[in-house]
Amino acid sequence: MRSDSVKKGLEKAPHRSLFKAMGLTDEEINRPLIGVVNAQNEVIPGHIHLDKIAEAVKAGIRMAGGTPLEFPAIGVCDGIAMGHIGMKYSLASRELIADSIEAMTIAHGLDALVLIPNCDKIVPGMLMAAARLDIPAIVISGGPMLSLRKGDRDLDLNSVFEAVGAVKVGRMSDEELLEVEDNACPGCGSCSGMFTANSMNCLSEVLGLALPGNGTIPAVYAERIRLAKMAGMKIMELLNKGIKSSDILTPKAFENALTVDMALGCSTNSMLHLPAIAHEAGVEINLDIANEISSKTPNLCKLAPAGPHHIQDLYQAGGVQAVMNELSKKDLLHLDLPTVTGKTVGENIKNAKVRDYNIIKPIDKPYSTTGGIAVLRGNLAPDGAVVKRSAVAQEMLVHRGPARVFESEESVIKAIHGGEIKKGDVVVIRYEGPKGGPGMREMLSPTSAICGMGLDKDVALITDGRFSGATRGASIGHVSPEAMEGGPIAVIREGDIININIPKGKLEVELSQEEINRRLAEWKAPEPKVKKGYLARYAKLVTSASTGAVLKN
Repeated sequence: MRSDSVKKGLEKAPHRSLFKAMGLTDEEINRPLIGVVNAQNEVIPGHIHLDKIAEAVKAGIRMAGGTPLEFPAIGVCDGIAMGHIGMKYSLASRELIADSIEAMTIAHGLDALVLIPNCDKIVPGMLMAAARLDIPAIVISGGPMLSLRKGDRDLDLNSVFEAVGAVKVGRMSDEELLEVEDNACPGCGSCSGMFTANSMNCLSEVLGLALPGNGTIPAVYAERIRLAKMAGMKIMELLNKGIKSSDILTPKAFENALTVDMALGCSTNSMLHLPAIAHEAGVEINLDIANEISSKTPNLCKLAPAGPHHIQDLYQAGGVQAVMNELSKKDLLHLDLPTVTGKTVGENIKNAKVRDYNIIKPIDKPYSTTGGIAVLRGNLAPDGAVVKRSAVAQEMLVHRGPARVFESEESVIKAIHGGEIKKGDVVVIRYEGPKGGPGMREMLSPTSAICGMGLDKDVALITDGRFSGATRGASIGHVSPEAMEGGPIAVIREGDIININIPKGKLEVELSQEEINRRLAEWKAPEPKVKKGYLARYAKLVTSASTGAVLKN
């Protein structure tokens, strides 16, 4: 066992002494040492209850003959960080999480890992660590928040952001806003739509590194605690059988993940995280591969923000495994792949049936014959851009309009709230990419303001930064190369005409390549926005969004 390096033999008496200082017995020390990485904190509503998940995991490990050793991981709440400097740290925290897990695991000779994330960058950060360390590992998340019905709709965090825009234009009163604010997030769990957190928790199932139900069992259900106990027991089975992350995170597993991503209509942030996890696993996936899979994968679900349903509805309809079963009817998945259940993908989904075809559409009657995410290219985004196609109104799938150019999120929010954005405009927000932000801020405030004002069918937004998984409308992010790297988006000027054609995968500005080159020759990179601390180091090392915003080797 790996842990023999910290506990076996005469020379390790001092090490054993330190374990005994924590109350461990000789028997516990002699058992496999299982790291339990707990991202519980009192800042993120999706993480406030993870102590309960960790206790259940540790119970499962002990039942199966292991010794759990818990240690923490940081987490940033994207909702609380939204709209101010804090959001610069969200994506950047993904690398800190992966690095710190690596440090703790190797430094203490742990034999295997149970990873307990729930929200946004914590899930992919932990998956990246599992791939990098290549030891037995399993993910058990905290589960989704419930959505409460008020009036004629089910509320979620996005409802509050959009309500702010509605108040700004007089479509909602302050009292109505307060009612939404008080009821949109009713308790613990990851925010209730198919936003980034739930997207990645669902895709953890598909990759095979989490048990069925991980993505959809609500946080407050006892079934979630039982699943955590099972995860604790299963990690011992993986260890005993010598099944490592590399045995599960294969190229075909990532193809499955991309396929289900498109069927579910996941957050566009998955186009950052899946390539980053694959990079750690030594697997190459890119936007071209994603586009190819999207072209042949039907979109079966329209969960918030793309539609009225939430994760609890997907759970009731059969969950991720039912979606996979539906996709298998047209041979769209690799079914012979191993998973942490000890069974193959095909064995896992064999009896998973769709219980509500209003939530999960039949494979032969999908919402669309192509996937929920589209990759766009053109002279404005030579290396690609990403849009959540399933959340775009039909009227905006093809759009042509004048550019309204802003150098930051703050400036565009001011313009939107000031009534400066008109129907037909194409809002361009630049210098918000991985390097230019730095940190590639997620921008829900401007997109929600546009929706709240009733302009989501008339105004497009384009950025080298990110849009939230909660975003709906023609919001195109991840434009690469980014402005700070001298991408064409850096030289777009006010009034330039931009053409968007999502069905054809096109994003272009009506300028000749000669004119773009002339402007680029005159362009000079602005001073970095952050010049010290972690973000300054991050900006020097981070790569393009088109490669998952991983750090340079």
